[in-house]
Amino acid sequence: MANRLTKLVPARLRPDHTVIPVVRLSGMISSGGTALRPSLSLASAAPLLAKAFAHKKAPAVAIVINSPGGSPVQSRLIYQRIRDLAEEKDKQVLVFVEDVAASGGYMIACAGDEIIADPSSIVGSIGVVSGSFGFVEAIAKLGIERRVHTAGANKATLDPFQPERPEDVEHLKTLQLEVHKTFIDLVKDSRGTKLAEHDDLFTGLFWSGLRGLELGLVDRLGDLRGTLRARFGKKVKLELVQAKRTLFGRPQPGVHAGMAAGDGLAGIGAGFAREVMGVAEERALWARFGL
Repeated sequence: MANRLTKLVPARLRPDHTVIPVVRLSGMISSGGTALRPSLSLASAAPLLAKAFAHKKAPAVAIVINSPGGSPVQSRLIYQRIRDLAEEKDKQVLVFVEDVAASGGYMIACAGDEIIADPSSIVGSIGVVSGSFGFVEAIAKLGIERRVHTAGANKATLDPFQPERPEDVEHLKTLQLEVHKTFIDLVKDSRGTKLAEHDDLFTGLFWSGLRGLELGLVDRLGDLRGTLRARFGKKVKLELVQAKRTLFGRPQPGVHAGMAAGDGLAGIGAGFAREVMGVAEERALWARFGL
């Protein structure tokens, strides 16, 4: 009888069970997600992280990352929020890498006290990239004249419809170096003496989880369930933290509608175009890592 009553009590309230909250952070990192193409940002991650760290009896929080990167700002904001909550709630953070934790995804992974990866996971890519297209010759062949009027000599810097200027490229590279240094400093502060001496560690290259272990980018190889059972016992319970559901589905914090009906056909068409371009951009980002 007593055993039956015990089963009715939620696992996290039973004294003989250790409950570990699990937060999944997946997707391209960007503040501009849409209803059809949600992205990973501080706005979408913060409620989940707050709920996970609010679990009073949990000795640790597990974070599962699967991201090819994206916005360096959103990446660092999520990293900082994890570290702030870990110190505030006095909890250990265990980060588990699934397919990939590269670029901004790896920046977030560095928030963990330990990083655990699959031998075939992709980790690293500690660098900064900026890509675009030039349409100068294309619009010339179409007989289109580009008209731009600015207040400020550099307001139209790197306009894709105008010839590229060397001074604009130099300015962009300076900006990239500053962002890259911030990334490198964060990784060094997080990983410390665990990092191996390697000439290509901060060049943007990425490695398998197996090689990442040798380079000090990850702490061990393993999976979520196996690692937590080995550390906290076979009775450990994994509690997946999810966004609250409403009558009409799960809300996506930080996500705005990409095709608003109120904008008319023109708005829907523009929204559809943004969706297509966004999907192509995200697909290209994943494809860099063979995914």
